[in-house]
Formats: sequence, structure tokens, C-alpha cells
Amino acid sequence: MLVVVVTQTGECLLLRRQQPVNFWQSITGSLERGETPRQAAVRELNEETGLLAGSMLMDLHQSRLFPIIRPWRVRYAPGVCFNREYWFAVCLPSRRLIRLNPREHAQSCWLPLQQAILKTSSWTNRDALRLVARHLATFR
Repeated sequence: MLVVVVTQTGECLLLRRQQPVNFWQSITGSLERGETPRQAAVRELNEETGLLAGSMLMDLHQSRLFPIIRPWRVRYAPGVCFNREYWFAVCLPSRRLIRLNPREHAQSCWLPLQQAILKTSSWTNRDALRLVARHLATFR
């Protein structure tokens, strides 16, 4: 699951993971047993940033199947090499103070969407950011 956090002025929140080094991304996470993608998005957003989504969480009605990078495969059952990512977005009136989970992320930054697209490390994240950039006016 992936959550793009963007402001009404088009600034996007990116997080730098502890591992692998220099891996920038939006909020991501896995579903827990019995959890829907939406419930996972709300939980992960809060765990990774301290933000509460409430009614601001928008389902982008998109998902992508992608290969799990080798360093992260140990988190999954043996033989699991692919993951399905469901996309959500939160559009905030302005930047918010972010409370990082230091076990997962080392840094956060707010960037204009086009710069965030260039900085993110994942092709699925870039595609999600491009989608949000195209539809930002409708999120306001």
C-alpha cells in the first residue's frame, strides 16, 4: 500500500528509509492479517508520520504488482517475490510537522511534485506521483 501526501499547493512529502541507504519514497506498508488496503493506509500514515488521515484519505483506485527488492524479501514468506501496492492520497491545506518512525525512516522533506517524482526511488511511486500531479486540482 502506498500513500502520497501532498499539499494543495503541490508540495509532496517524501521519506528517506533507514535501509537501503538513500531510498526515498512516499508512505508505504504491508497489510496486516484481516486488514483492508484502506485500513492499512490509515495505520501506516499514522505510524510513519504521525498524521491522521480521517476523511482526507482518497482511494486512487490504482494498484501495481512489482518485484520485491532483495533486501526486503526476508520480511515475506519463502518464495514470495512480488507484492501488490494499492494507491491512496491525502491532500493537506499546507505542510504539517512530521513525526518520523526512526526505526524505518531517517529523514523527511517536502518537495514540489515534479522534484519528488525525480527523487523517489521506486517506479511505482513515480507513477503514483505523476497521477496525483495530473489530478491535483480535483483533490482540493
